[in-house]
Formats: sequence, structure tokens, C-alpha cells
Amino acid sequence: MAQSAAARKPSAAPTVVLTLVLALASAGLLFLLVHLSPSSPSAHPHPHRRLRLRGPRPGGGGAVPHQIPFDPVIADLERRLDDREWERLAAAGLHAPGMEAAPVPEDLADYEDEYINDAARFNMTLRVAALFPKIDVDPADGVVTGAELAAWNLASARREVLHRTARELELHDRDHDGRVAFSEYERPSWAWRFDDNNSTNDGMGWWKEGHFNAADMDGDGFLNLTEFNDFLHPADSTNPKLIHWLCNEEVRERDKDTDGKLNFQEFYNGLFYSIRHYDDETSTDDSNGSDAPARKSFSQLDLDNDGLLSADELKPIIGKLHPAENFYAKQQADYVISQADTNKDGQLSLNEMIENPYVFYSALFTEDDEGSHDELR
Repeated sequence: MAQSAAARKPSAAPTVVLTLVLALASAGLLFLLVHLSPSSPSAHPHPHRRLRLRGPRPGGGGAVPHQIPFDPVIADLERRLDDREWERLAAAGLHAPGMEAAPVPEDLADYEDEYINDAARFNMTLRVAALFPKIDVDPADGVVTGAELAAWNLASARREVLHRTARELELHDRDHDGRVAFSEYERPSWAWRFDDNNSTNDGMGWWKEGHFNAADMDGDGFLNLTEFNDFLHPADSTNPKLIHWLCNEEVRERDKDTDGKLNFQEFYNGLFYSIRHYDDETSTDDSNGSDAPARKSFSQLDLDNDGLLSADELKPIIGKLHPAENFYAKQQADYVISQADTNKDGQLSLNEMIENPYVFYSALFTEDDEGSHDELR
């Protein structure tokens, strides 16, 4: 009787096994939901990519980086980091016009580094979504065009340039009147461009008094912030005197026979090779050594057909010799669209921007592995 009752009693082993299987299946499903969910927060959604701020920019108002920060938040953090290094050097008595900033100590960047690597505080998806309507303005039609993105980049670049100019003006403004006299200005770090390129240079380069006077729009003998900004960045100026000064400098640097103009050889051996990559016509392949493309370009510039190029005749190409910020703003916009425009319609939707956030922050992230992203450098 006892044996028959024991035979009828069900074994607990199958029940335990079934319970374990169900528990493991539930745990596995929960794991997949948590780790594959698009809304799951992650401090580093790309394991080898890590945002970081760029270091302090080189000293001197003329040193302009051409990686334009896409996000005003990042731009502000970079300015603060840059300003702290500037102030550190000034407090140590190390600031001199033209010197390059020393590497910033790591402790100065702790807050910013932590901020932009914390997904809870700096979420690129949310940042892109917030910036989209600020870029999509001309017209506000739900897509960002190349022109709109270039305009956004240009506005950002101009803010950066003006900020550095104001800091540079403060350095040179010894009487603290908010303007700079020529006697207060000392040689900037970028004057080497003309000094080193030609042995006939008179040693004054871009910072000579003629340059200063050309930037002095109102002729009062001083440069206010706007004029000083033009002085440091003449390629971005709309001041016709500065444009003419730039053209004169190009002639002066290449005028071997000192006749005040450029003959074909002076043009061919210098300017032509500087402009050919910016002009579809002059980029014609001349691998056989033909100078025909250069002669064509020369004849187009020689408006009076005297066989020589004057400073005024160089004005059509001065923007190719000295690209302005709008050139770099468009170049960066074109690159970003080429990388993020997944449907290849020549413009960016909000989804395309959200799906490709690292394209917009490519100047800031680094690869921990062997990956390298130097497209905009």
C-alpha cells in the first residue's frame, strides 16, 4: 500500500527544471531588452569613441583653427579652457605677443572632460535635436541645407574669432582705452608667413604700418575692436583698403624685378600653384609640363593686356590665396552633409542628423583604437 502511494506521488525534479528554464529565459529576455533598447542610456554608445575638448589654441590673434565647433555648448567650454590658459600665462608673466600657449595642465580640463563624457549631462542626440530648429531657418522646412549649415558654421566661427581678437586687443591695449595704437602693437606670431617666403622681405611683413593704416577705417590712428579684428584677419574683412593691401603684399612678395607688377614667370612660379586647386579651370591636368593653364589664367586676370598683373588685377583671386572663414564654413558643411546624408538628397533631415551625431562632433572625439578622423584638419 505504501509502495503504491509512493508510486503515485509526482517527482519534484521536472518542476524544478521547468522553473529554472523559465527563470533563465526571463533573465535572458530582460538582458536583451535592456541592452538593445534604443532608449537605454549609455555613457559611451560607441565603445572606442570618447569626446574630448581640444586644447588651448596657439597664441596670437591670427591663429585661427578651421575646425569650427558645431555646438555652442562645446564652443563655450573650449573658450573657457582657452581663456584659463591665457590667464594662467598672463599671471605668470609669460605672455608675450607671438608666443605659443603652453600645454594646459590636466586638472584645468577635469570638469569639461567629465561633462562631455557623461551621457546624462551631455547627450548628443538631445543636443542635435535641440540645435536642428536653430539651423533650419531659411526656410524652416524640416530639412537643413548646405547653405543653412554653412551659415551656422560661419556665425560660430565669427564668434570664436571675435572672442580671440578681444583678448588680443586687451593684451596690446597698454593704456586700457579700448583701442590699439600702432606704437602699442608688437609683432604677432603669424608674421613669419611673409618673412620666410621671400628673401627680399623688408622684415616688416604683415604687421608693418601700412597694414595698420589700411585697417584704420576711420583714420583716427587707432584700431577699435572691429578694426583690430580686420587687422588680424584681413581675408575676412570687407574693408576695401585691406583687400587692396593684401593684393599689394602678394605683388611685393613675388615681384623679383621690383617693377611693381607681376610678369608671367613671377605669377607662374608663385601664385598659380597657390590658386590652381581652388579653380576648376586652372586645375586642368598639366602633367606633361604644359604652362597653358597658367597662361590662360594669367590672360584672364590681365585686364589691360599689358602682359603684367597689377595689385588691382589680383583682386579676383585674392580669396583663393587667402581663404576667408566663409570658405571653411562651406567646406565643413559640405563634408558633414556628404557623411550624414544617407538618402543622398543633398540635405539633412532631423533623423539623419540624430543617426550620425559623431559627424557633427568629429572635431572632438578620439578613437581609443587605431581609428583616425582627420577629415577636417
